[in-house]
Amino acid sequence: MQIESEARSLPPETRGIGNTIRLTGWITLWSQLAIGVVSVFALLFALTGRRFVQQQNVGLSIGIFWAVCGIVLLLFSLYWDFRYTRIGKALENHNPALHPSKPDTTKILRLGIIVGLVGILLTLLGASSTMFVLMAKSISQTPGVAISDPYRIIRPMDVFVAVADITGIAAHFVGTVASLWLLERVHQH
Repeated sequence: MQIESEARSLPPETRGIGNTIRLTGWITLWSQLAIGVVSVFALLFALTGRRFVQQQNVGLSIGIFWAVCGIVLLLFSLYWDFRYTRIGKALENHNPALHPSKPDTTKILRLGIIVGLVGILLTLLGASSTMFVLMAKSISQTPGVAISDPYRIIRPMDVFVAVADITGIAAHFVGTVASLWLLERVHQH
């Protein structure tokens, strides 16, 4: 009986924004996790393929470095998505003393946007350096190059580095869009 009266005393707007933040946090977490797993597997395929190659390509090493940096930042972004779920749950709590303040919630959402944008930047650096290497290899190929110089061909390992970087960009994009959308919802509240 007392819980029902407390539920009625909780403004529906607060309950609604809490539910929105919580659900968006879960959806974003699982979406970023799924895309991030693809990025990690592509990077693992590229790294295991590099062990079998005698001549390493420095340009791809830079792309791999930035992809790893993007994945590390993606792990932080996943933690931040989980934090969104906890903020949403706190806003749905019947005790107003446990509700995070609007400035605190806004600050957390802004940090999520910054993390997403930095992640996009890092993985864009990796993707651009990898694409430059792939373009240079494709331009330098002549007919019959696979027979005369096998190190100048585009190998599947090279493409996996590009896939890791591009899926990293997609994962960070999802997180950034979700944080921007939540920030807009909080400002409307």
